[in-house]
Amino acid sequence: MSTVTLKNIKKVYPKSHNDNKHNLKETAEGVLAVDDFNLEIKDNEFIVLVGPSGCGKSTTLRMVAGLEEITGGELYIDDVLMNEVAPKDRDISMVFQNYALYPHMTVRQNMEFPLKVQKKKKEYIDKKVEEAAEILGITEYLDRKPKALSGGQKQRVAIGRAIVREPKVLLMDEPLSNLDAKLRNQMRAEILKLRKRIHTTFIYVTHDQTEAMTLGDRIVIMKDGVVQQIGTPQEVFDNPHNLFVAGFIGTPQMNFYDGRLLEDNGKYTVEIQGMKVALGKEKNERLKANGVVSQDVTVGVRPEHIVLAEGDNVIRSVVDVSEMMGSEVHLHVTANGQESIIIVPTNVIRGRSVMDSGAEVDFSFPEEVVHLFSKETQNNLEY
Repeated sequence: MSTVTLKNIKKVYPKSHNDNKHNLKETAEGVLAVDDFNLEIKDNEFIVLVGPSGCGKSTTLRMVAGLEEITGGELYIDDVLMNEVAPKDRDISMVFQNYALYPHMTVRQNMEFPLKVQKKKKEYIDKKVEEAAEILGITEYLDRKPKALSGGQKQRVAIGRAIVREPKVLLMDEPLSNLDAKLRNQMRAEILKLRKRIHTTFIYVTHDQTEAMTLGDRIVIMKDGVVQQIGTPQEVFDNPHNLFVAGFIGTPQMNFYDGRLLEDNGKYTVEIQGMKVALGKEKNERLKANGVVSQDVTVGVRPEHIVLAEGDNVIRSVVDVSEMMGSEVHLHVTANGQESIIIVPTNVIRGRSVMDSGAEVDFSFPEEVVHLFSKETQNNLEY
């Protein structure tokens, strides 16, 4: 059992901290880097903390590790309060962005190091190092020094050094950010394989939403030190709770339009640039339950949910540029001064002139893919 519980966790730095370049909230205590963070992490769960630079994700991870003092709140590992427990006594391991390998040691010596510190027997150390090397595919590099390894191989060694201890919790702080795109893809697959072979709880920090979506059982989206939404990758993609989450999750990002939501006897219609979309039963029920009234809204629609259309009830636009992506085309268009991206399958667009700059394109979208956000709070009106 390796559960982690964070209750009302808070981190405050002095007001002079980094001149508060990330526009974090300031209180009488200082700069609020993490505010009221609450999360229950289950045994063997893979949790990803994701958000832009300065959002508090790495600070939160370092508080779990014991490398940052917790200003307020409580941290439990397996129901044991950890606030004042030294990092070495928390039974955790951490993998850093810059590998942090000892350059004068071989791969084997780097991986042995934490076990030697624990004064484990040589037979036990050899067994654990060989097992970890086999899992990570680095057995042939055990006698090399880090300078003879590629970036991906160094990161495997760093992960190997972390897992030989069989920690209750494995913390990973942007471990793939120093790798090129191809290696990042390979290492994501390696990490997915790894979590199936070792029994531990993962807490993984990244600014890359693709990593978050592919690795996490659940993802925690943060902004300015505050949790914006917690859910499975599918949940946060399908049901973003606010404008920030909607724009952050998804590549290319969601399109946003100024619109008007109209309510008539419990029936809702949204108007966007002259097009009217009558909302279906489920959306009507959620909006009615929340007491939503007629108002100006921000309408969000993902690029892959937009369809080329004809007729009167459409949005008219002009193509700025098009990107051929193989199986699909990304059309960058402008409609009434607002930019949009439309993803169209290549077989749908073949033989049509809509890829040409300056071409006129009409488009629409079905009601079920529409997301409605309050102009005032930026929250999703359905939740």
